[in-house]
Amino acid sequence: MTAADQQIERRWDQVHTWGPYVLLLVSTALALLAGELITSPAEWYACGALVVAALALQLWHGPRHGRRTPSRRGTVFYVLRWAVTFSLTWINPFFAFHASTGYFDCDELIAGTRRQRLGLFATAVVIAGAQAGGLPFHRPVQWVLFGVMLTANNAMLLVIGHLTQQEEKRSSDRAATIAELERTNTALQQALDENAALHAQLLVQAREAGVADERRRLAAEIHDTIAQGLTGIIAQLQVVANAPDLDIARTHLTRASDLARHSLGEARRSVHNLAPVALEHDGLPEALKKTVTEWTERTGTRAEFTVTGPAEQLHDEVSATLLRIAQEALSNTARHAHATRVGVTLTFLGDDVILDIRDDGHGFDPLARPERTSTGGFGLDGMRVRAERIAGTLTVESEPGHGTALSARVPLVRHD
Repeated sequence: MTAADQQIERRWDQVHTWGPYVLLLVSTALALLAGELITSPAEWYACGALVVAALALQLWHGPRHGRRTPSRRGTVFYVLRWAVTFSLTWINPFFAFHASTGYFDCDELIAGTRRQRLGLFATAVVIAGAQAGGLPFHRPVQWVLFGVMLTANNAMLLVIGHLTQQEEKRSSDRAATIAELERTNTALQQALDENAALHAQLLVQAREAGVADERRRLAAEIHDTIAQGLTGIIAQLQVVANAPDLDIARTHLTRASDLARHSLGEARRSVHNLAPVALEHDGLPEALKKTVTEWTERTGTRAEFTVTGPAEQLHDEVSATLLRIAQEALSNTARHAHATRVGVTLTFLGDDVILDIRDDGHGFDPLARPERTSTGGFGLDGMRVRAERIAGTLTVESEPGHGTALSARVPLVRHD
């Protein structure tokens, strides 16, 4: 209940508590002013006794503290008060002012709708009798006027009762709505508190996931750059060790030196999370072409690179991912496939970019493939993780003795 509602409730308590006394005082004063309506000393004595009885009855019932609940005591009080006010109005019609108190508290004193209507009707009889000139009637026109006034009073009571019921229903609905809003606000606050706690938990989990992802990224970068470069350097140095003349040795030493510098640059860029060296000045098709050419020169295996579809400038992350996959696939081919021919195809197909790498090497059974290579590398798992990181897929088709076909399909995200 709001402060305004509480103020209105207190005022109604005051009206119900002091209203009957005020109306009794007003009725008595008007009766004294219109003393000619009382024709005998006996009526004066009866009137005085009835006023004292009405006052005593009101004091017996006590003040109103909050809304009363109908009871037998309240019904007895209502009947006795009606009898006293009826007698007073019979003596002097001005006591109808005091009789009107029966309109105000009938629902608080009498239980049951039918009994309440009967009590209101009885009060209306007293009021209508006073409005018709006072009981008893001495002229026929007073009976007609009494019927009209009784009908009007009851009609007014019905209208007021209906409006009161509607107002009570609105108040009840408003109170229920306020209670529901309070419950909703409480639940919303609880949900906000839970969301805040969940947000804090998600931040911690995201931070931990970011650290783990960064570790995996650095591990993959080191594997795809430094490890592969060192492998190439070792291979070149092995050729130098078995070289029949100085010119061949110098050629492979130069290649080993170039690989060392390349690996050093890749290591620095991996630490700073930059794009691969090959993509520093070229797009993905040019970088792949150079990578394939350098791999052919280094391994002596024939490799061809083809671009199909209209080439587009790709996002740096997409280009870096596909280049790393190609480098890892070619490294695996050089180490394990013993192939004589390799084909690398980059296809721009609508909303996707597809990188296919095929060789005619020994092949393998994908179902029997271990999770990691014996040398500690990441192999196919690392390539698959790279593709999935940018919402792509990696498929491998291979069979012992029939070569290997690897296909990476990622979304075509253009460069900003």
